[in-house]
Amino acid sequence: MDNLNQEEYARLMRLVAEKRDRKAFEALFDHFAPRLNGYLQRLGLERGEAEDMAQEVMTVLWHKADLFDPAKSSLSTWLYRIARNRRIDAARRERSRVLDPQEPMLLPAEPEPVDDEIDSRQRDERVRVALATLPEEQLELVKMAFFLGLSHSQIAERSDLPLGTVKSRIRLAFQRMRRILEADELIDTDDETGQPA
Repeated sequence: MDNLNQEEYARLMRLVAEKRDRKAFEALFDHFAPRLNGYLQRLGLERGEAEDMAQEVMTVLWHKADLFDPAKSSLSTWLYRIARNRRIDAARRERSRVLDPQEPMLLPAEPEPVDDEIDSRQRDERVRVALATLPEEQLELVKMAFFLGLSHSQIAERSDLPLGTVKSRIRLAFQRMRRILEADELIDTDDETGQPA
C-alpha cells in the first residue's frame, strides 16, 4: 500500500463513495490512519487522543467520500486538512472549558454613557451601510476575516482562491469602506463650526 499513487487513492475513494466498498476503505484506513495518528501526535495530542481523532477523520472519509475531488487536492492533503481542522476545533473547545470566571472579558461591562451608546449605534449603522455597498466577492471574504476570525490563508483555503486574490479583495473592500465612511463623516459635519456634528 505504501507504493500506491494518487490515482490509486482516488480510485479507492470512488469505490468507497459509490459502492461503500469495505475492502477499499480498509486499504485506505490501513495506509492513512497510522500516518494521521503520528501527525496528530506531532501537533501535540496525547497518543490515545491522536488515535481517536485519526479514527474520526477516517469516519469522515467513509461518510463523506463523495465530497473528495481529486482535481482539487490529493487524498492525503484532504485528510490532513480534516485532521488539522479537527485538532484546531478540539483545542478551541479545550480552551473554552478552562476559562477563569474572573476573566475580565467574562464580567459584565460597565453601562455605557448614553452619548457613547448613541455614537456607537450610529457608527455601527454606518459600517453596516458601507458593508452593503461591497461586491459580493469582497463582502464574503470580509465576513470570513472579521466575523469568523479567519486568517487570509484560512480564507484562501475555504474559498478555493489564491492567497494573493484574498488579500487584494480584502484590501479593496477596506479602501472602498474607508471612502464611504469618510464621505459620510463629512456629511455629518456642522457647516458653521466645521466640527463633526
